[in-house]
Amino acid sequence: MSKVRVGIIGIGSMGSNHAMSFVRGQVLDAELTAVCDIDPRRLEWAEANLGAEVQRFASADQLFASGCVDAVLIATPHYDHPPLAVAAFEQGLHVLVEKPAGVYTKQVREMNEAAAKSGKVFGIMYNQRTNPLYQKVRDLVHSGELGELKRVVWIITDWYRPQSYYDSGGWRATWAGEGGGVLLNQDPHQLDLWQWICGMPKRVRAFCYYGKYHNIEVEDDVTAYVEYENGATGLFVTSTGEAPGTNRLELSGDRGKIVVEDGRLTFWRLRVSERQFNAEYKGGFGSPEVWKCEVPVSGHHTGHVGILRNWINAIVKGTPLLAPGEEGIRGLTISNAMHLSSWTDSWIELPLDEELFYRMLQEKIAKSTFKKPSTNRTMDVSGTF
Repeated sequence: MSKVRVGIIGIGSMGSNHAMSFVRGQVLDAELTAVCDIDPRRLEWAEANLGAEVQRFASADQLFASGCVDAVLIATPHYDHPPLAVAAFEQGLHVLVEKPAGVYTKQVREMNEAAAKSGKVFGIMYNQRTNPLYQKVRDLVHSGELGELKRVVWIITDWYRPQSYYDSGGWRATWAGEGGGVLLNQDPHQLDLWQWICGMPKRVRAFCYYGKYHNIEVEDDVTAYVEYENGATGLFVTSTGEAPGTNRLELSGDRGKIVVEDGRLTFWRLRVSERQFNAEYKGGFGSPEVWKCEVPVSGHHTGHVGILRNWINAIVKGTPLLAPGEEGIRGLTISNAMHLSSWTDSWIELPLDEELFYRMLQEKIAKSTFKKPSTNRTMDVSGTF
């Protein structure tokens, strides 16, 4: 194909931003040919801003039936990502989904199976993977430069949201409308980076506080502890109720410590490994010699556009995906485990009990203040849900 014909399902805040990236020519080998949204106001916006050549539809089924796209970008509310992706794969289309992959892993697993069966290119909008800073941290860990991981701590509390943010839409911060709070809305990128860098934990113990700082149903403050197969431990602290907040990632390994904060990476590198020093040193008090290293970080953080380009290149040239869609289930598994741990007041072993999580989530949805309209898939694709 000369150019990949792309359709966007849901042109709310994120969908419209992605649409403009295509219209401005920021993604080579691709052209935006269609958009859809159930909100007529968003279609009016599309007519005014995207050009008459971009077709507009009121439902995903109409878009699929048009035959005017080779690939779709799904930027709808969280619950709708998997069913829309499955429908797109059944139409023989390539798919890119916004984060998170979905709300519960059982549904996302079905999406992954449909993707594998289709043979189409499946990506997820984990744009933080394009950040050279986190790419370098991952390289230092995976190359063995940090040595065996001992501990990872991520404090990510700079997500402050006032009550008016939650009041701006009745679906916001509800179990029926959004499926979660800070873990599902703000933290998917960090949870993905966490597992991308450190791997998946083996078990999780979390303490989630629901409506601690806001009048909402879902969690706005979380402290979670995890354990890894090699004995390493991790701590994840997040909140939308702290100001000023912090974004600090610290990883301790056998050969030193890495800290990422304020957009900078600092590596304190041990001259010999801590385990070797511990076994050989005979002087009583003492510690390994440590060097504060300035690690070069090159490249630019290309963000959303970087993921769009990578997805299109994968379709056209077979370029490896930086963020394969199938990997979206990993960060979601961690957040599902955190929720389940809080709901059951217990440790959660991974892989988690997907059926138990689903049942307990349904109980939350049944009591939710937001009552989602009972509609079919084609009428549930609004980007401004």
